[in-house]
Parts: sequence; C-alpha cells; structure tokens
Amino acid sequence: MSSIPFLQQVLEKEFSSLHFGHEPRQLYEPMDYMLTLAGKRLRPLFVLAGCEMFGGDYKKALNAAIGIELFHNFTLLHDDIMDNATKRRNRPAVHVKWNTNVAILSGDALFVKACEKMTMVDDTILRKVLNLFYKTSIEVCEGQQLDMDFEQLNEITLEEYTGMITLKTAVLLACSLTIGSLIAGADEKDAERIYDFGKNIGIAFQIQDDLLDAYGEHHKVGKKPGGDIIEGKKTFLFAETCRQLNGKEHLDFVSLYNNRTMNAEEKTMRVKQIFDKVMVVNTSQKAIHHYFERGYDQLKKLNLNTSAAMEFKLFCEKLLNRDH
Repeated sequence: MSSIPFLQQVLEKEFSSLHFGHEPRQLYEPMDYMLTLAGKRLRPLFVLAGCEMFGGDYKKALNAAIGIELFHNFTLLHDDIMDNATKRRNRPAVHVKWNTNVAILSGDALFVKACEKMTMVDDTILRKVLNLFYKTSIEVCEGQQLDMDFEQLNEITLEEYTGMITLKTAVLLACSLTIGSLIAGADEKDAERIYDFGKNIGIAFQIQDDLLDAYGEHHKVGKKPGGDIIEGKKTFLFAETCRQLNGKEHLDFVSLYNNRTMNAEEKTMRVKQIFDKVMVVNTSQKAIHHYFERGYDQLKKLNLNTSAAMEFKLFCEKLLNRDH
C-alpha cells in the first residue's frame, strides 16, 4: 500500500489542478473557491486507502475519490447557508463572498460534477458503487434535516444524537472506504465490515469535533470557540450532560443551553462550568475510544496487508487525538 502521506500528496495535486469552467463566472468561480477551503480531505483519502488496503491500485479509485470530495463540498456549501455561517475555515463562506442564490446554484453544480466522477468507475461495479453513493447522499440529507429539527427541541437523548451524526457524518466516511474496497474487488462480506469500521470511526470523529468546538484553541480549530454552545447546537457534550443531571439542575442547564439572547462569552463560560462539573470531557473521550475500538474489531476481521492496516489504524488514532 502507498503511504498515507503519499496518497495525501496525490490528492492535493489532483485538487489543485481541478477547475470546472470559465463561463458563467458566477457559477464556476464559487465552485473553484470552495475547493480552496480544503480541510483534511479525509473522505477522498479513505477512498484511496480503502482501495489499496484490499490490494487495489489507488489510480483506479481517483475519480471516485474526487467525486466523494465534491459531494462533501456541496453539502458544506449548502450547510453554511442553512446555518447562516459567515466563515468557512477562517475565510468568507460562498454565500457571503457572492450571495445566497449563487451559492445554491454552485452547490447544485458541484453535486452534478460529483455524480459525473462517480460514474467513471469500472462498469463491472458501477451499479454497486452508485447505489451506495446515492443511498449515502440521501442519508446525509436526512442527517442534516434531523440536525435542524433538533435545533427546535429543548433536548435530545444520546441515542437520538448518535442516530443523527451517523447519518450526517459517519455514513459518508463509511461509504468512502467501501467504494474504495469495491474498486479493489472486495467481496460483499468484506465490504460490509469495512463499512462498519468507517461508520464507527465517523461517529468517533464527530464526537471529537464536538469536543474541540467547546475546548479547542481558537487559532487551531479555525472557528469561534464555543460556537455550538452559543447556537444551542445539540452535541454529544450537551446530550451527555442532560443524561447526568437531574431535577432542577437538569431543567436549569437545558434552559441555559437553549438561551440565544444571553451574552455569548457568559453563556459559554457557564455551560462549560457545568460540563466540567459532570466531567463531560472524560466521558466524551471514553465514547471516542469505544467507537474506535468497535470499528477496529471489524478491521481486524479483514484479510488485509498487516502493515497497511496498521498504518491506517495509527492514522485514524492520530486524528482522534488531534487538537484541531
């Protein structure tokens, strides 16, 4: 298997040379701009790694990897509109830099381009790959809708939270690994196992993101600290704290967390004091470890190159111990 750093370099080269068109500029420039707001490119990396762990050639998975990343960027672009987020990785969001109508249309075009790339896989697995990609696309939309629905609720359970992030976040990582494995020729049982690994890793990643939003350093995380708290977003930290508190303490916490008129700094401070009281950081870290180990149990059942699987495991562990 090619090393993770090598695959990351391959992807950066691909995306740096990717341009969608010239006219109309208002359609294509935002699409190009969105790709410059690059994060970790985890999803396309998972496609390539999934392919190579099963003995495939990463080059055969490049189009699918690009398609997955274009789809992810489409969801981010539209999420920023729905969340009224003004920044994306410390730079103006597309709907701020241009306008909402431009952002919607450019996002739609990104989705079409994603579909085009996905159809470039080998014809022998095209139906399987597209069925999984379209199923995942709908699930991501379902997860986003649940996330928005939860904003209107005073509180949610840990089970409801886990169901939402499984759809909104985890299934796309699982899909990425599985598509890579299918391109490499993995059988149905192995594809299911790598999917389960990816899903559990995705849940762990999202809990880590929730934790970093509240406790990460602003200049490293790249967004306003405590943003989820200020907006009353229903995170793992919120649901777990609700689970631990009883009676008046429970009601007071829920009321505080859902208060959107309070001074942002004061609200963040008070909520984090309650988080600290119930030791939610410790509980979050235990949950991250639980989901990682549950996923790794599936990875161990696969007949993979030992060194390749170990490198990928260590890479995921490093991500789960990151501070941004």
